[in-house]
Amino acid sequence: MKSTKDKVTDIRIAYIGGGSRGWAWTFMNDLALEEQLEGEIRLYDIDVPAAKNNEYIGNSLLVRPETRGKWNYRVYENLDEALQGVDFVVISILPGSFDEMEIDVHMPERHGIYQSVGDTAGPGGAIRAMRTLPEFKKFAEAIRDNCPDAWVINYTNPMSLCVKTLYHVFPQIKAFGCCHEVFGTQMLLGGILKKSGLIGKEEPDRHLINVNVLGINHFTWFDSASYKGIDLFPVYKDYIDRNFAEGWADNETNAELNKSFYCLHKVKFDLFRTYGLIAAAGDRHLAEFMPGTLYLKDPETVASWGFGLTSVAWRKQNLKERLERSERLVKGEERLELKPSGEEGILLIKALCGLTRVVSNVNIPNSFLQIKNLPAEAVVETNAVFEKDAVRPVYAGELPKDVLALIKPHVDNHERTLKAALNVDPEPLYDVFMTDPLIAGRLTREEAVKLVDDMLKGTGITI
Repeated sequence: MKSTKDKVTDIRIAYIGGGSRGWAWTFMNDLALEEQLEGEIRLYDIDVPAAKNNEYIGNSLLVRPETRGKWNYRVYENLDEALQGVDFVVISILPGSFDEMEIDVHMPERHGIYQSVGDTAGPGGAIRAMRTLPEFKKFAEAIRDNCPDAWVINYTNPMSLCVKTLYHVFPQIKAFGCCHEVFGTQMLLGGILKKSGLIGKEEPDRHLINVNVLGINHFTWFDSASYKGIDLFPVYKDYIDRNFAEGWADNETNAELNKSFYCLHKVKFDLFRTYGLIAAAGDRHLAEFMPGTLYLKDPETVASWGFGLTSVAWRKQNLKERLERSERLVKGEERLELKPSGEEGILLIKALCGLTRVVSNVNIPNSFLQIKNLPAEAVVETNAVFEKDAVRPVYAGELPKDVLALIKPHVDNHERTLKAALNVDPEPLYDVFMTDPLIAGRLTREEAVKLVDDMLKGTGITI
């Protein structure tokens, strides 16, 4: 990299999963709008034609008058070559296909076990990890051999386990996981604050809503939240007390096209009433970490809590539409609309390049005991300070005992799942299926073993 007072050029970024039709476009968009960064994006993907499409789409941004950051996109078909000497690595992959994910999400329904996402916790998250973690082992080894000093940014789920694998294989890796669920909860707090009458009619900038973040990915909590001196906990409680039955609705969340992501935040509100902390993820994720008889008992119960089950059939249709859009973008029949996405990946890269200083939520090992009562080997989500070539975790404190009791089974199962995936051994996975809160008490040992074996076989994993 080359640095001047207010710009860094010749940055080399390897994008693993560079054929993505989602995150890659968001990444391209945000890079194009950032005038202080320039360089090369190396697109690596096992789907080479998809990566070549993104190469064309990315390079087409160079001639756009509104493009501020100049980036050259190039496809690399060899992972080692793509990683050689880069400054940053971005990982955003779909482990397997949606056919495998259909097994992850829907096969457990034969036992009445429903999942609203199926990529992090529950049976779906565990089986997805069996496909994903061996790939992350390869990524970690390749990063160790080709760019050991690079910063590694992961967007792939299951987030905690992906980051955990990177550090397990290459302990000196400089990796972290990014997730936008906290941002959504900050925006919810801003919307509630606006409705409270304590501020003007403008929606507050979420960056000015200061929160202490503690938990694990997709099961993250705030134990403090404020805006310009206003304690948001009483404001949040007052809104819930008055509006629990109807929840929180906004036009974008509940638009007909977004029914698969429908969310009235009633799970979040219920968790606050029970535990006194603000759960900081979408209800679809939060529900999967709780006992399966609570929010995900059956589709009728799900509907009563005001959120949706995201079916894999919907994901397949959405992929079909994104593939069609990719072709239109390549043919020039459509072009990416360049506007801020609200994601922070590029802002974090700027901070690591020394151009700014940022505090943001991040998934990294609990090595500094930033959450005092979770193990050092756990991957946790807390705030961290990002500055030149450093990510410094912020001490978040202790989880209350009742919230710790919710989180600890998942942390324990991360250890079991890592062992199962890297040793290609189903035995630890049987214990995961017996102890995961979404499943626990609903299957006999014999049923759990058969479900694990059937799901592994259905997704092409040979034990």
